[in-house]
Amino acid sequence: MTPDITLGSWVMVAILGFVWGASFLFVELALESVTPFWIAAFRIALAGLVTSIVWQLRGRKLYLTAERGSWVVLVTVGLLSTAVPFMALSWGQQVVTAGFAGVTMAAVALMVLPLAHFLVPGERLNLRKTLGFMIGFVGVVILIGPDAFRSTGVEGELAGRLACLLAAGCYAVSSILMRRIPPIDPVGLSAVTLWIGAALVVVAALLAEGWPGWPTGMALLVIVTLGLVQTAAANMLRIQVVRTAGPVFMSLTNYQVPLWSVILGVLVLGEPLEASLFLAMTLILAGVGLSQWGALKRLFGHAK
Repeated sequence: MTPDITLGSWVMVAILGFVWGASFLFVELALESVTPFWIAAFRIALAGLVTSIVWQLRGRKLYLTAERGSWVVLVTVGLLSTAVPFMALSWGQQVVTAGFAGVTMAAVALMVLPLAHFLVPGERLNLRKTLGFMIGFVGVVILIGPDAFRSTGVEGELAGRLACLLAAGCYAVSSILMRRIPPIDPVGLSAVTLWIGAALVVVAALLAEGWPGWPTGMALLVIVTLGLVQTAAANMLRIQVVRTAGPVFMSLTNYQVPLWSVILGVLVLGEPLEASLFLAMTLILAGVGLSQWGALKRLFGHAK
C-alpha cells in the first residue's frame, strides 16, 4: 500500500514533535519524587485506561483478522513501542548524557529507512530520501553540540549507550511492524498495545524499584499530563500516521523532538540561546524538505 501523505499527516507529525519534545521537561519534573520505571508505568497504564474508555465508546471493535501470526505481531508491537524503550531509556539516561540520548532518538529515522525499503511496500529507498535524512541527522548533532558524544566517565556508560540504542531500535522496528498489521481499528490497536506495554513495565518497576511512593502535587500533575497527552493522545496520533503515511514519514518526528526540547528549554527554563540552534533548524528543515520533496509537490499541487 502506497503511503498517503496529506496536509493532515504533516500537522499530526508537527504536533507529535512538539508534544514529545515537551516530555523531557515533564519527566525531569516528575523525577523529583518518582523513580524512572514507575514514571513509565504510571504514564502507560493511565494512557491505556483512557484509550480503552475511548475504544469502549466506539464499540470496542478491533477488526483484527484471524491471519496467522497477527496476535504475535500485535504483542510484539506493544512491547517494542512503549514498554522496552521506556525502560531502556530510563535506565540508560542514568549513566549517559542527555545529548547522546537525543542523538539516538534522531537515529531512529536512519534505522527506519533500510528496514522500510525491504519490508514496507511503497517505501523504496532512493538517493534524495537518504540525503535528506542524513542532512537532518547532521542538524540534530549540531543542535545538541559537543555534548552529543561526550563521555560521562560513569561506570556502565557503555551499557547505558547500548540501552539507548536498543530503545531507538525498538521504535524503528515497532513502526515497521505496525504498518504490516492487518486492517485494524487504530484506537483499539492503541489500547491493546498500551496495556501489553503496561503489564511488562509494572512488573519490572515492582522488581527493580519496589512499591512506589505517593508523588507530590506537581509530580502527580506532570504524570497525568504525560499519560493523557504525551502517551495516550500521542500514541493514537502515531498509529494513525504510521498506518496512513508510513513509518518513514513518521520517523521525521524524531528530528523534531530534540529541536523542540531545546526551544522549550530556552523559552520555559531560560536556558541560553545558542547560534547553533538556527543552523541546526535550517539543516533539519532542509533535510525534511528534501526527503519528502515528492509529497510536498503533491500537497502544494493539490492546494492550487
